[in-house]
Amino acid sequence: MTAIARRPLAALAGLLAVGLAVGAAHAETWRMASKMPPDSPEGKVFQFFADKVAEYSNGELEVKVFPNEQLGKTDAVMEQMQLGTVHLYAEGSTYMDKWVPDISWVSAAFIFDDRDHWVRFVNSDLVKGWYAEAAEQAGVEMLGDPTAVLRGPYRVMVSNKPVEGLDDVQGLKLRMHPDKLAHAIWTHLGADVKTLAWTDVYQAIDKGIVEAVNSPIALVESMRFDEVAPHIARHDEYYQSIGFMMNKEAFDALPQQHREALLRAYAEAGDQSFEVMNAAADASIARMKERGVTFVDLDRQPFVESMQAFYMDMEAKGELPEGFLEAVESTRNAS
Repeated sequence: MTAIARRPLAALAGLLAVGLAVGAAHAETWRMASKMPPDSPEGKVFQFFADKVAEYSNGELEVKVFPNEQLGKTDAVMEQMQLGTVHLYAEGSTYMDKWVPDISWVSAAFIFDDRDHWVRFVNSDLVKGWYAEAAEQAGVEMLGDPTAVLRGPYRVMVSNKPVEGLDDVQGLKLRMHPDKLAHAIWTHLGADVKTLAWTDVYQAIDKGIVEAVNSPIALVESMRFDEVAPHIARHDEYYQSIGFMMNKEAFDALPQQHREALLRAYAEAGDQSFEVMNAAADASIARMKERGVTFVDLDRQPFVESMQAFYMDMEAKGELPEGFLEAVESTRNAS
């Protein structure tokens, strides 16, 4: 082919390159922060979400996941999200209590009958009002149903002696993080509460300083707690989810089809999370059982009943959010 004949092809190739560059320039990128490694169950769910956003927006909206706290720790990320330099943060929505303290009560212990009860409570007008207040104050809101993406996937007590019910909690030396309410709850339930750093738990159990610790089941094996505390009791102390917090202004500025892509991808990531998290937990429990660990499901009802007096006392002292107990009661049964 002569040089003259090649010129139209070269020109066409140049036009195509320009066209692709213009198309790429129109693709918007959202930055999503996460604490989790990309190969963890949660990390895989986050990437699933990002892939689905790209699919449902026809590549016009990209979610770039930054794992392992690459964009900073929680306080820094929350500030960046307010500024709009971070668009999404996949973490517990209770971190929004920095703007609306009542949001911390989403994780109240032993007050909900089961996860479905908790989901109805979080989607009540009371809690929606807390999130709306945070959005107004800070410009940060939730993407979709805050309970959709599973975390944990549930909470357990890991102990060096069997715990099969509330009676076995009496006098139990239980490690606790530095939280006044958590201390008060487990003291009320009869435990001998000890404050310890999370990273000190293994050694503390090994030396008999404490006898037990509460943990998401997903972290028991990775922290090697089962080596020194071979008894695991599922108690669902409280229920957890991973909220996708986002910059409200950035979301509102998106075209409708991109907002719909985010919401659709988030809903499907929620379904995916139940599959991924539960499968990982089941596999972990099976491995630990092979090493001699025992696993039991506790009857939560005695814990819930014991806590009723605790919460009623707090209500009488004016220490609960207004309408909290009413919302708990009104969501107890599905309408």
